[in-house]
Amino acid sequence: MTEAAGELFCYNHPQNPTGLRCNKCEKPICAKCAVKTPTGYRCKECVRGQQKVFETAQWFDYPLLMGVVALLAGIGGFGAGKLYFFTIFLAPVAGGIIAEAARFVTRRRRSRLLFRLAIVAAVMGCLPFIAIHLITFNLMGLLWQGVYLFLMTSTLYYRLSGIKII
Repeated sequence: MTEAAGELFCYNHPQNPTGLRCNKCEKPICAKCAVKTPTGYRCKECVRGQQKVFETAQWFDYPLLMGVVALLAGIGGFGAGKLYFFTIFLAPVAGGIIAEAARFVTRRRRSRLLFRLAIVAAVMGCLPFIAIHLITFNLMGLLWQGVYLFLMTSTLYYRLSGIKII
């Protein structure tokens, strides 16, 4: 950080003059170094430090989450092939219930990988029913299974992630 005649220069790029500061550590930062957060602009170091605080999952959360989500998604997938049109209304509800069960099992610990594994587990839970519809050439059942899978997984991911990680 250099300061010449009241002018600030970027902490990482000393050749770039700037009027912007990180709202956490107060370092001067240029537009290349600034990361927009809901509370203002921060430097990349402060954002990385915040992400480390965000990642709280333990090793055993991953297999536990995968098992619970796959089981509950499979139960929902079983019903989706029989509910047809009502799947549109019930799939988001199922995604919310699965998300809350996943939060309960992991004791609300979180990480980016945990959210992504939840989606993988949800798809794995529905695969047997998709395969059954494919084998029996039941196109309507396959269609509604796909609708269920899309609506349930999008709701599940949204409910689990909650906030956007930069």
